Amino acid sequence: MRRPLVAGNWKMHGDLKRAVNLARAVCAGAPDAVDVVLFPPYVHLQSVVDAVDATSVEVGAQDVHSATEGAFTGAVSASMVKDVGASHVIVGHSERRAIFGDTDDGVARKFALALDAAIAPILCVGETLTQRESGNAESVVLRQLDAVLERVGAEGLEAGMIAYEPVWAIGTGRTATPQQAQEMHAIIRDAVARRDEAVSQRIRVLYGGSVKADNARALFQEPDIDGALVGGASLNAEEFLEICKTAAD
Repeated sequence: MRRPLVAGNWKMHGDLKRAVNLARAVCAGAPDAVDVVLFPPYVHLQSVVDAVDATSVEVGAQDVHSATEGAFTGAVSASMVKDVGASHVIVGHSERRAIFGDTDDGVARKFALALDAAIAPILCVGETLTQRESGNAESVVLRQLDAVLERVGAEGLEAGMIAYEPVWAIGTGRTATPQQAQEMHAIIRDAVARRDEAVSQRIRVLYGGSVKADNARALFQEPDIDGALVGGASLNAEEFLEICKTAAD
């Protein structure tokens, strides 16, 4: 059985005091039966790492650069976030793709560099509303997934995990129905199975897209949904912990 994981992507929210207090509140209530990872802004990484010290809660970075080092003002490498104690990183989030121009190839490079730095990458894949309504949702998601599979293979992919995030359901209050989410999760798992059946059964596939306490249970009951990448709800410790406890159940 795949162990559930719930990740909290804080995005560009919160000052230092709020970040530390939120991390401590999550640590105080996190259930033992689920992996919990917090993704604060870069500038709060070290402080949040210190706040979760000696607990089961882990910390990740929201993104890394697609190079190991160099003249990239304002950028942060995978080895740098590893050095301050991060254990995970998000790559390919829809906001990075849409706003900052991350390409499939660039995301694949980031995934590979995270593996090189011994950080577990969470690969985000997902389609826009236009792509879904035009019947291209599956091809878009598989294109994004294949870019990483071509670079690191199924074994490399297994060292991280996948998060399906329908772009039309992020920050909009809309959520894919459990059936819609399960359908795409099954498609993703089948695509991995074509490379390696055993890996497809072990790799965790999370759902991301307006996950809240009141819809988490229905999502987590689906057989191929192994947890969640939570956005806005992760900024409220009580609601985020309720999602974590639902996953643990």
